[in-house]
Amino acid sequence: MTQAGDNAARRFVEFFTATIRNRNTREAYARAVWRFFEWCEHRDIELSAIEPILVACYIEELCAEVSAPTVKLHLAAIRMLFDWLVIGHVVATNPAAAVKGPKHVVKKGKTPVLLPDEAAMLLDSIPTNTISGIRDRALIGLMVFSFARIGAALGMNCEDYMPKGRRMWFRLFEKGSKYHEVPAHHKAEQFMDEYVAAAGIGGQTGTPLFRSLDRHRELTERRLHRTEALLMIKRRARKAGLPYSLCNHSFRATGITAFLSNGGTLENAQRIAAHESPRTTSLYDRTSDEVSLDEIERIVI
Repeated sequence: MTQAGDNAARRFVEFFTATIRNRNTREAYARAVWRFFEWCEHRDIELSAIEPILVACYIEELCAEVSAPTVKLHLAAIRMLFDWLVIGHVVATNPAAAVKGPKHVVKKGKTPVLLPDEAAMLLDSIPTNTISGIRDRALIGLMVFSFARIGAALGMNCEDYMPKGRRMWFRLFEKGSKYHEVPAHHKAEQFMDEYVAAAGIGGQTGTPLFRSLDRHRELTERRLHRTEALLMIKRRARKAGLPYSLCNHSFRATGITAFLSNGGTLENAQRIAAHESPRTTSLYDRTSDEVSLDEIERIVI
């Protein structure tokens, strides 16, 4: 990119700083674009020489190495970058515009989901005689009972757990800098109240709600990172005898499935989860799994 001149380099930096606001998207697109230009550099292909057939060859090779959704993300990143370069008059046309990615249709999510009794067992198994246990139970409870994404949960500050009328509410900042408010389920409220009291953070503003631990297992002022949360969840799952495949997103799917199983509507689940489309919400619905198992057991031999 630097060989293409100062204007190209400036547009490249602007693409990631000015057009992409979400940090996770920015990092994912940066990795995708960096990998593509490394591929070009190894073949001595300059920016001005990149044509649709070269992008298509790269995508074809990528299909053999990573999953279809990852390929589609990489292609989207390359396509958006070249759109930006075209607008900045760095290149004349977008060589990725006509390149098609692999077909990928998802009708059911793959995120591991817990049954209601398994989720209850996990929450009950977390010891509450330490601040780490009280924090972990509050975080998992928040995700289960409010369908919160891990990023939205960890992005909360102390004032985002707030009174509203007679109940406590959660203020969750979602993708695209949007936020929505969800009333706290009575169990989530209990878990959160105990955590806030134990942590001594009641009444604070502008400080992280969920915090990391130091080597003495005491809370710090630093916000808990999603990687730390993932390791915590896997550790708690292992101790509870649950699948190690559980991840941060499992509790969002678990809450939505439990909600729908108990008569909740897809429209309300969509509203609580802050999904743009009910199709996205339906990917989290595993209520049909039990029906399928009941039906398959009708095969009596």
